[in-house]
Amino acid sequence: MENNRKKVLFISSEMSPFLENSTLADLSRMLPQAIQEQDNEVRILVPRFGVINERRNRLHEVVRLSGMNITIDDNDNPLTIKVASIPNTKMQVYFLDNEDYFHRKFIYNDENDEFFNDNDERTIFFCKGALETVKKLGWYPDIIHCQGWMTSLIPLYLQTIYKDEPVFQNSKVVYSVYGNDFGETLGEDFSRKASLNHITDEAMEPFQNADCSSMYIGAITHADAIVKCSDELDPNVAKHLENTDNKPVMDHKGENIAEEYSSFYETILANN
Repeated sequence: MENNRKKVLFISSEMSPFLENSTLADLSRMLPQAIQEQDNEVRILVPRFGVINERRNRLHEVVRLSGMNITIDDNDNPLTIKVASIPNTKMQVYFLDNEDYFHRKFIYNDENDEFFNDNDERTIFFCKGALETVKKLGWYPDIIHCQGWMTSLIPLYLQTIYKDEPVFQNSKVVYSVYGNDFGETLGEDFSRKASLNHITDEAMEPFQNADCSSMYIGAITHADAIVKCSDELDPNVAKHLENTDNKPVMDHKGENIAEEYSSFYETILANN
């Protein structure tokens, strides 16, 4: 941490200009650049949803990182890593891809606006795949900042099945919580699948309802620090956040995000 230079890993479910879907996508685009411009080292991981045009965005496969299998329910799912540069910046984005989970022309809902019935496995695949990718990179992040409900399992995994991995030994996990993004559930089997046969029922308990609020509450429970990015939180999420007395919590103001977030990261890292 000499000279306060930090390695910051951003894991987001949406990011502009690749997706123009939400406030989350916009913040996921602005924040990494603001942090990098303060002389920090940044990496970004996102899903390669099928609506992201590979040719227009000049995605290409990173062969040295591809070739892993992510096992869910005893099924091996190939992980392909692609990369693209953000125009007019010095930032690259790593895309996690899988033909079965992401090669469809919709994000979370189908052409009839029905929630995909495999969004549970898509979430598990992305969260575990992101951490496996960082391991393969051999890059040791100081801060891991997760944004979007699809990243909610990452704080849990870092506290459990990845807690002894050297690459994550000194990492602090920040989770940004937003308003509820979906009204469906990820299915009654979600907790069992997400446990990957290694995580206790107690650790999985916050995720039991498998709805958006449960995803947020689970992430808040297992993260080291929280950023509140909405004034319209679900009451259960807001109540859980109010009872998080032992963790740093920041209200996103958006006025000077470089200093706002850098200062917050410094506070978290000082709490070792």
